[in-house]
Amino acid sequence: MSGGVDSSVAALLLKRRGYSVTGVFMKNWDSLDESGVCTTEKDCEDAYRVCQSLDIPFHQVSYVKEYWHEVFSYLLKEYEKGRTPNPDILCNKHIKFNHFHKYAINILGAHAFATGHYARTSQEDDDVFEHAHTSPPTTLFRNRFEIRNPVRLYKGADLLKDQTFFLSQISQDALQKTMFPLAGLTKEFVKKIAAEAGFHHVLKKKESMGICFIGERNFEKFILEYLEPKPGNFVSIEDGTVMGKHKGWFTLTLGQRAKIGGQKDAWFVVDKDISTGDVFVAPTTSHPALFRDTVRTDRFHWIAVDPPPELARTQMMECHFRFIHQMPLTPCTVTLNMDGSVWISLSQPVRALTPGQFAVLYKGDECLGSGKIIQLGPSEYTLQQGRERLIRAAQHKEPQTPEAAS
Repeated sequence: MSGGVDSSVAALLLKRRGYSVTGVFMKNWDSLDESGVCTTEKDCEDAYRVCQSLDIPFHQVSYVKEYWHEVFSYLLKEYEKGRTPNPDILCNKHIKFNHFHKYAINILGAHAFATGHYARTSQEDDDVFEHAHTSPPTTLFRNRFEIRNPVRLYKGADLLKDQTFFLSQISQDALQKTMFPLAGLTKEFVKKIAAEAGFHHVLKKKESMGICFIGERNFEKFILEYLEPKPGNFVSIEDGTVMGKHKGWFTLTLGQRAKIGGQKDAWFVVDKDISTGDVFVAPTTSHPALFRDTVRTDRFHWIAVDPPPELARTQMMECHFRFIHQMPLTPCTVTLNMDGSVWISLSQPVRALTPGQFAVLYKGDECLGSGKIIQLGPSEYTLQQGRERLIRAAQHKEPQTPEAAS
């Protein structure tokens, strides 16, 4: 329980259905926000008040050390490599659906684990309790039946709030023991339930939008507390002109507006060269240097463990792609590589595809899983330049006379 409206209503619904419920608050970050307020304490108190009103036990657990080592340190390394990581996906994978999940099952002795995410699975809630009584495999190899009948992850009923994107890296083991009480509800309806239950203190809170568990901050100022500034140049992608200076490529992400002093027009980040420290920029928000239609991931994480049969059989599959929560889904063709990574070819170029972000794949309502983007195909601008060079080269070729040819 986070002290927010979604997890509070999830607990209320489980209690109403007759389950024995325990609320647990998880602390992952140790500091004040920029206004000097410790939001963690306030959130913890809010979660405790909800548990009191529901008359359920309340625990709190700290994963500050694990979050630092497994999420935040990784985040910093990725930024240094010029990538833009997604802390929310990583936090769900390493902390909430790993350490915290194991704590709930092994230490608290829970039979199942529930969160306030807007997502659905292929199993009924009662099936979750079936899994509770099967001991994990003792051998190296999983039961083939288990893999043939994996639990699948589907979009929640509220498509605007659907959070499967953030759950796309969680393990099959965790998913088998997880319940999503808000699966069939819309956010509006959840707020209505909260109001009727008298959870006014959580209804007043605004949605959390900052870095997972760290909160909303000035990103440049925050990241420079942890990484040494590495000043470099803003360079025009079109003619190589130095446009201005930046404090470090890791303070910038592809697609964002570059703050360049003395420029009347807006310039946008289109690429980075971490060997020179140059950050390439282009004029206008829809410059062709911002658009690409191919990405390659690292080893892809399939929620059902194995890749879909069609992909395993033919090495190719049609499905849908997104790399930002709530961005429209784009049709794509996926090619499976020998090392488990995938190439994703999009039906149309997409703006600001970014290394370090996760490519999340969907087939209908099912979230298939995700892989970290590690390589981008050429931009529309690069392809355009290549075409123009070929045309120029063809025009410069003098037509040969028959004598010269012989």
